[in-house]
Amino acid sequence: MSSVPFRRVLPALLACAALVAVLAGCATGTDAVATGGTFQFVSPGGKTDIFYDPPAKRGTIGNLSGPNLLTDKPLSVEDFPNQVVVVNLWGQWCGPCRGEAPELEAVYDQSKARGVAFLGIDVHDPERAAAKDFVTDNHIGYPSIYDPSMRSLLALGGRFPTSVIPTTLVLDRHHRVAAVFLRSLLAGDLQPVVDRLAAESA
Repeated sequence: MSSVPFRRVLPALLACAALVAVLAGCATGTDAVATGGTFQFVSPGGKTDIFYDPPAKRGTIGNLSGPNLLTDKPLSVEDFPNQVVVVNLWGQWCGPCRGEAPELEAVYDQSKARGVAFLGIDVHDPERAAAKDFVTDNHIGYPSIYDPSMRSLLALGGRFPTSVIPTTLVLDRHHRVAAVFLRSLLAGDLQPVVDRLAAESA
């Protein structure tokens, strides 16, 4: 799938940036947070596919955590030590998220036996039941953090790609950011990246 031109993405970026600014002023609690980390996002020329190589150029996102959408138990990137982790930001209200859900699930099924984990972040979904239905209807086998207030995005903010949904980050086995996709994905987009990172040493 070709990258979305930046002029088509810009209105969504501005609208969501405004939403994030509002939420920054009113978010409370500790439902989903991220602390620490060294990664700062830069998208030269409005790119939607960004890769960080060699590995020494990769930064970390910090301790991203929150309640499991289905069980309400604590869930974190740190629950997947020494694994490649694909982090997907989604919402059941997001049309492109519905389109990419089976594609992500296909890569997950193909890769999980090789030390690859997937973690969803369900953002801006005030109706938890609808988000659960999304997971069930799309037969999603990996867990998601429930983040209706988008606190995870605020905590990852700054120059991080928080303003496009869906966004997918691929972390290497050290949980450094190796790739960012600011668009919906096909299995063919993601699988080669996951395969390459799974082959890297821990």
